[in-house]
Amino acid sequence: MSGVPTSGDERTVLERLATLLGPPPAGEVWAGDDAAVVENPPGHLLFSTDALVEGVHFTRALSSLEDIGWKALACNLSDLAAMGGRPLAAVVALCGAAAADLDGIYRGVTGAAERYGCAVVGGDLSDAEEMVVTVAVLGTTDGRPPVLRSGGRPGDRLFVTGPLGSSAAGLRLLRAGEGESNEAVRRHRRPLPRLGEGTAAAELGASAMLDLSDGLSLDLDRLARASGVGVELITVPVAAGASEEEALGGGEDYELLFSLPPGREAAGLFAARGLATPIEIGVLVGDRDRRTLRGAPLPLLGYLHRLSGGRPEGE
Repeated sequence: MSGVPTSGDERTVLERLATLLGPPPAGEVWAGDDAAVVENPPGHLLFSTDALVEGVHFTRALSSLEDIGWKALACNLSDLAAMGGRPLAAVVALCGAAAADLDGIYRGVTGAAERYGCAVVGGDLSDAEEMVVTVAVLGTTDGRPPVLRSGGRPGDRLFVTGPLGSSAAGLRLLRAGEGESNEAVRRHRRPLPRLGEGTAAAELGASAMLDLSDGLSLDLDRLARASGVGVELITVPVAAGASEEEALGGGEDYELLFSLPPGREAAGLFAARGLATPIEIGVLVGDRDRRTLRGAPLPLLGYLHRLSGGRPEGE
């Protein structure tokens, strides 16, 4: 790690963070050198990164420092899950945090890292006007081909790994000053990447998959466009306390959306691994312009990122 935190002695801060991250296994190098060194398993490597920006993706009024750290790693792990992968290592770049904030943020990061078996092997610290937490993750598919968005075919059935809209409903409650102990609030603050579900779907032969970060409607449109197919939805599974509009466009659910070729069944393998049975929601069709929900036009809802400016969390 290198860089200068907003306050405090840099060397002392870096030594404390290295202690929080723990020692590397034999043959690997983590924090403290110019780059981390990790083992390279056979098969495909997955590499993804996301940045969480204060005032755009989170506010300290609605989320604790630990929540912010957890979410920063969890949303990156969800990208690995969406390709049927598992995590190997992550690095964290933290800008604009006071020295006093670091322990809280890294408790959240390391909490998620321990739960999902992802070593945090280094990163960077820097000054900034607003807090930005950027995470990059490496993963592997353990020799299987990665599941892409572009493999869906007409006749493939569509599934999601759980009900939708919890995160949006939780954010709505927080902004109204309600529901501090509500399950939807917990889902908003600490999303759960579906790594086991992604692996199971890949092993079943999922033809296409992605994680639902920007809303079912918008993310489904992305899958359909990448695969060159249309969509007929028969249902939208709505989480308790959420509305169908929040399920379609609220975003940040981090459930997985995947398609299975005809004749493939998901329930058996998921149950054998102690995972909730995926919910069938529709089918892919040959008319690439078709987007329907229960026979009516499917509204295109969700969060599109802007190249300048941004929206405060919850808008």
